[in-house]
Amino acid sequence: MDIRCDFDSGNIQVIDASDPQRVLLALRPDLKSPHFQWFHFRVDGLQPGQRYGFSLTNAGQSSYTGGWPGYRALASYDQRDWFRVPSEYDGQALHFSLDAERPQAWFAYFEPYSRERHAALIERALKQDGVELLASGNSLEGRDIPLLRVRRNPQATRKLWLIAQQHPGEHMAEWFMEGLIERLERRDDPELEHLLAHAELYLVPNMNPDGAFRGHLRTNAAGTDLNRAWQAPSAEASPEVLFVQAQMRRHGVDLFLDIHGDEEIPYVFAAGCEGNPGYTPRQAHLEQAFRERLEARGEFQSVHGYPRSAPGQANMSLACNFVGETYQCLALTLEMPFKDHDLAPDARHGWSGERAKRLAGAVLSTLASLVLDLR
Repeated sequence: MDIRCDFDSGNIQVIDASDPQRVLLALRPDLKSPHFQWFHFRVDGLQPGQRYGFSLTNAGQSSYTGGWPGYRALASYDQRDWFRVPSEYDGQALHFSLDAERPQAWFAYFEPYSRERHAALIERALKQDGVELLASGNSLEGRDIPLLRVRRNPQATRKLWLIAQQHPGEHMAEWFMEGLIERLERRDDPELEHLLAHAELYLVPNMNPDGAFRGHLRTNAAGTDLNRAWQAPSAEASPEVLFVQAQMRRHGVDLFLDIHGDEEIPYVFAAGCEGNPGYTPRQAHLEQAFRERLEARGEFQSVHGYPRSAPGQANMSLACNFVGETYQCLALTLEMPFKDHDLAPDARHGWSGERAKRLAGAVLSTLASLVLDLR
C-alpha cells in the first residue's frame, strides 16, 4: 500500500502504514502557520474486497476540533464521484474506513477543486457573453488571481462583488463560483437578464491559489489568514487582498458576498456586518431581505450560525466588515458546511460541490430580486 500527497492540494503525513486496518496518519500544518485541518491523499495498492481503516491521529489538536463530531470523510475512486465513508471521532483522532472496490482511492476533507479545473473554469467563463478578464493579480508565489467582470449592459450602474476561497481549504467556495458561471451560460433566463440589465458582476473565483495548491486549511504562502488582513494588507504578507481592494476602489462596490465554508456548523448560513460602527438601517433592511428571499429558495437558513456582533464591536479586519463599512453596502459572508447540511441531509454525499453550485444559482436569483434596492 502506497500513500501519497505530492499533488495539487495534497496534505497528509504517514506515521505507520504497516497495519491496513489501522493506518496511522497526521495532518500537516499550513506553511508558516499553526493551522491544520485539511487533508487530501491518494492510496495505491488496495485489495478490492478488503476493508481499510485510517486514523488522523492529531485531529484533536486541529484548528477546529468542533468540526469532527458528526463529520464523515470523503472518498473517491476517480476524483469525480466523491462519497462519504463511515467515520468516528474519539476526542483525539478521527477514524474512517473504506471497503475497497478498486486498487486506488483518494480521500479528502471536502471535494477538492483543482487548479486544472480552475483554469478550465476561467476559460469557460471568458467564452460567455459579456464576460471579460478585467484584471489579474499575483499571489506571493506568482499564481494568477483572475478578476472577471460580467457586463451585458454598459448603462448598468450597480457593482456586485463575489469572492471565494480566501481560506484555501474551503473548496466548496469555488464549486459555488462554478455554479454561478454555469448559470451565465443559460439562455432565456429572465431573472439573470433582469440582474445584468441593472448590475455588473465582479468575480474572484479563488483568492488564495497558493494555499489551495499547497493543501492549506486557512492561510496563504506567508502564513497569513487573508480574511484577517483587510484592515492592513501588505505586499509582503497579503498581496491577494491588496489587489482586490485596489480594484474595488477603481470600480466601486454596491454589494459584497464573501463565499466560505464552516468546519463546525452543519448548515448553510450567512454572517453580516451588524457590528460595524457605521452599520445603517438600510444595510440591516437589505440583509434581512437577502436572508428571507434566499431561504425561500431552499438550502439556506437563518436559525443556526454565528452569534451576532454587538454594535461597534465588529472585527474590521474581516472582508465582510471592511467592505460593508468602506462602501456602506450590503456585505455578507456566506458559509457552507464541511459536514452534511442538516436542513436537508444527503447520506451519500453530505454537503457537496454539486450542492454548492445549486446554491449559487439560488443566490443569483436572490440578487436579481434585490438589485434595484441596493442603492
